Amino acid sequence: MTVAATSGSVFTSPVSGTPSGVRAYTLNEGGLPLVVEPVEEGIVLAEWNAANREWVEAQLQVHGAVLFRNFNLPSPADFERAAKAVYGELFADYGDLPRNAAGEKIYESTPYPADQMILFHNESSHLPSWPMKISFHCVTPAKVGGCTPVFDTREVLKHIDPAVVEAFRTKGLMYVRNFSKGVDPTWEEFFHTTDKAKVEQMCRDAGSDFEWRADGGLRVINRTKGIVKHPKTLEEMFFNQVQIHHIYCVDEETRDGLRALFDEEDLPRNVYYGDGTPIPDETMQHLGEVFEKVCVRFKWQKGDMIMCDNMLVTHARDTFEGPRQIVVAMGQMLSVDQLPA
Repeated sequence: MTVAATSGSVFTSPVSGTPSGVRAYTLNEGGLPLVVEPVEEGIVLAEWNAANREWVEAQLQVHGAVLFRNFNLPSPADFERAAKAVYGELFADYGDLPRNAAGEKIYESTPYPADQMILFHNESSHLPSWPMKISFHCVTPAKVGGCTPVFDTREVLKHIDPAVVEAFRTKGLMYVRNFSKGVDPTWEEFFHTTDKAKVEQMCRDAGSDFEWRADGGLRVINRTKGIVKHPKTLEEMFFNQVQIHHIYCVDEETRDGLRALFDEEDLPRNVYYGDGTPIPDETMQHLGEVFEKVCVRFKWQKGDMIMCDNMLVTHARDTFEGPRQIVVAMGQMLSVDQLPA
């Protein structure tokens, strides 16, 4: 695990070609994230991003993430404008996160218990389409913990057992979600309808397979690749959500309880290799150890904004104490049929 230094600790020489008005440097030797700070008064980040969009996009392809620090971003609405200046239109139809009251196209971060870590994932990588870009803005930093760890999905391939990499590359992945009464939301709550025909159409539109269960529940299946090539850099990346779907990765007490209640195929959510064979617990343990080895943590400061290429960088959320508010913006949607072979 790499713990990034505080603002002002420069590990690299200034980035060549950096636009006027700012300085750019990295918080660690791995180059992730690139930090951009103003050196002139009165810079409005939304305007600066609009004027320097090509430069920001180029840095994202190199570093994977850009951390805008010490700019004047007093509200989520200012953050929304700064993200939109690079992304163009923001994605406004994301049902998995609660909306933020300050804007129609930004969201609150996942409402998950503060004493549990949200494990590493690329946003919506288990679905046929996903945002190419995702940004986080710190409205209120936690008193203790609450980092948003990140790692480079290209670099991580160098550290994963080659046999595991090959299995992910050749077999792909199959994500399974079972909607059962009494566990998580029901399918009626998740899809916001009681009309099975509408649910079936939504699944087809999303590219998901589905089957109705004898007990009235619903099983939804998404098949994806586990390793893909970036559409612009053409580099291979470990692009998936195995950690937040695999049953091994929940805490031991919850895992044992779920396995006592459900057969393996009926667990509320799980992920398998694309041919339906299990991903061994030992593989998941190995991946977890690698992720912690390569990830970077930086301490949130009020007003921070980190912009990530959602394919080149994966993110998580640490446990925390005290109030914490991080808002999210997504954009530049991409579908699986747009990926290079």
